[in-house]
Amino acid sequence: MIRNRIPDVVVKRLVTYLSVLLHSDFEDDDFISSAQLGDLAAVNGAQVRKDLALFGEFGKQGVGYPVKALREQITKILGADRDMPLSVFGIGELGTAIVRYISGRRRSDPKYRFWPAALFDEDPKKVGTTVEGIMIHPLADMEKVLKEKDVRIGIIAVPASAAQSVVDRAVAAGVRGFLNFAPTKLKVPPGVRVHYTDVTLELQELAFYI
Repeated sequence: MIRNRIPDVVVKRLVTYLSVLLHSDFEDDDFISSAQLGDLAAVNGAQVRKDLALFGEFGKQGVGYPVKALREQITKILGADRDMPLSVFGIGELGTAIVRYISGRRRSDPKYRFWPAALFDEDPKKVGTTVEGIMIHPLADMEKVLKEKDVRIGIIAVPASAAQSVVDRAVAAGVRGFLNFAPTKLKVPPGVRVHYTDVTLELQELAFYI
């Protein structure tokens, strides 16, 4: 099935299935049923079977799915078997924390494919310094550095007023996906994806249920 025709909710569930398979107590040579996987992922077994069927045949009826093979297949479907160099724009407290988190995950987990290849900030005092051994470049060098590093994912941690300009330039340099922490909606051309993370909005929504 063509990737862009897969519903977003299915992709989110696949990510959850993979996380379950990576962090469960199942051994590589074990089998896991759709009901077991569904319980661990907080969905029903029928939904698991329906989701996986979008991508081909998995497992055997009455036996289940071989854990190692299923983990590898979902990893490949999600593109998580490829190294993913990314860039962080805005190296303030949030940007720095993100860089340290991703770098730490990469060190501790050899299967973690994301790594911060390029960092950018407009503060002259930060330019030329490093975070986790990674150089902070001036925003003026963005296009050159992004192309050199072959970056396809960008994390936006700049102020809202600067976010659109940064995204426009990054898109022109080949970036095709953004995780946006700036409290603003971004305009991007077709074929470019933006995911939004606003801590304040999430807390406000959570507070409603407390």
